[in-house]
Amino acid sequence: MKRSRVYMEKHKKMTLDQAAYPLPEAVARLKSVARDWESIDVAVRLGVDPRKADQNVRGSVVLPHGSGKQVRVAVFTKGEKVSEARDAGADLIGLEEIIEQVQRGNIEFDVAVATPDVMKEVSKVAKVLGPRRMMPNPKSGTVTFEVAHAVKEFKAGKMDFRVEKAGIVHCVAGKGSFSERQMEENVQALLTELLRLKPASARGVYIKSIALSATQSPSVHVDVRSIGA
Repeated sequence: MKRSRVYMEKHKKMTLDQAAYPLPEAVARLKSVARDWESIDVAVRLGVDPRKADQNVRGSVVLPHGSGKQVRVAVFTKGEKVSEARDAGADLIGLEEIIEQVQRGNIEFDVAVATPDVMKEVSKVAKVLGPRRMMPNPKSGTVTFEVAHAVKEFKAGKMDFRVEKAGIVHCVAGKGSFSERQMEENVQALLTELLRLKPASARGVYIKSIALSATQSPSVHVDVRSIGA
């Protein structure tokens, strides 16, 4: 499908535009070119050194309006927790059978939750899930006996994040079909959590830059001062 001339002109102007805008205006500019099906990403550059354990920022945030994606949750567990996971709406439930599927490269889920008592078995697929950032981890709330709570949170839009080697945190902020208010509130939720997680040892400017982009659009820069950081 050919893109309209107006769309292409907007796209070109955004590519050349390096100005930073208050969050509401940045969202509005991105919304003007984002297609409904496109995923919206927020990239936040932090003033931390990820090589230092006490500055390796990682956590999770429940997006107020979800991610716009239907999240498939797998629960590694056994015993009475199986029925709890099923009642909460988990998509895959079990232990050895899921491990075997993963070992074959058949990963039919987006998030993996595990109860602590089965982590020894789940470690068999650490080399497969780890590089995909899908390995259950207590810090992200994916190793827990509170199975129902974890499943419902991820289904509702809980997103894990961690700072990369370059000091950047990437997180989904919704879809192009979201309203400007929904996008803005999702982005603000992430920024609020990042500010809460600021390492005590971090020095200087903590949030250095913020950029929003859609799947097929250039970035729109956010004025860091507009978020009260």
